[in-house]
Amino acid sequence: MRENPVKDIHIGANTSLEDLISQFGEAGGFVASKIATATSIMKSMQAESCTKFLSFPADIMATGTRGLIRQLVENDMVDVIVTTCGTLDHDIARILADYYHGDFAMDDKQLREEGVNRLGNVLVPDDSYGIPIENWMQPILEELYAKDSRWVPWKIWHELGLRLEKEAKGSESLLAMCAKKNIKIFVPGPTDGAVGSQLWLFWQSHKDFTLDILAEEHELSDIVHEAKSTGALMVGGGISKHHTIWWNQFRDGLDYAVQVTTAPEWDGSLSGARVREAVSWGKVRPKARRITVEGDATVLLPLILGPLL
Repeated sequence: MRENPVKDIHIGANTSLEDLISQFGEAGGFVASKIATATSIMKSMQAESCTKFLSFPADIMATGTRGLIRQLVENDMVDVIVTTCGTLDHDIARILADYYHGDFAMDDKQLREEGVNRLGNVLVPDDSYGIPIENWMQPILEELYAKDSRWVPWKIWHELGLRLEKEAKGSESLLAMCAKKNIKIFVPGPTDGAVGSQLWLFWQSHKDFTLDILAEEHELSDIVHEAKSTGALMVGGGISKHHTIWWNQFRDGLDYAVQVTTAPEWDGSLSGARVREAVSWGKVRPKARRITVEGDATVLLPLILGPLL
């Protein structure tokens, strides 16, 4: 208990991010020490021949954090992505138009009157979201339908990525980078967003157009069962986190697990459930290296991942 004394942090003009995270591990700070542990676990995941999962909700895709997620894929640090439909929405919308800085305390009634949606402190005008996505997607769906009426969902996202790459801002697209790197994006709730609504709209006039969700689940099952070891960086919770740990329970759990969340655990939510709780379900192995880091992912992810990039 007295082997590791608390040390002070010293920052100078030449202090690198890696130096800072190293000091976090020695300083005994509350969340700071967890950041250092998370970085260490992520380094171990990268060093081992480990199948690496990344799960996250859509909201951070409306922020500059999208660029960091894209960089992880570009640097071959991710093998599988599990996310929500809104990730597709925001990635497409931000390639076609712009989002803007706002404030949490803005007048939401006035924003609605001006045709602006507020996502936290990010502003998403109507003309940057639904209409551009519809105008861009419907012709593509016609092209895909001409090839086949039944599609495994991730293959649709792959096709969208190939086309986003050709847009003026295509180099900023996560979907485009995933398509380039052949990284599958699994969206277990594919109709819960603007892109999902476009699929429904297309189905109205093409009733044999089908999403083969069970075939996609089978592919995810194969990935898990064929993996020598698995690790996951999980941002927040919800269906993205659950789908990641759910499938990994069939191989007796994740070997590495890092979660970043703002949610409390006392309400019993999956978002708030610490990684240690997943051990009781067999979704994370008892001897797995694991940590839950509390805080805003837009701040914490650059700190945790910065020394790896």
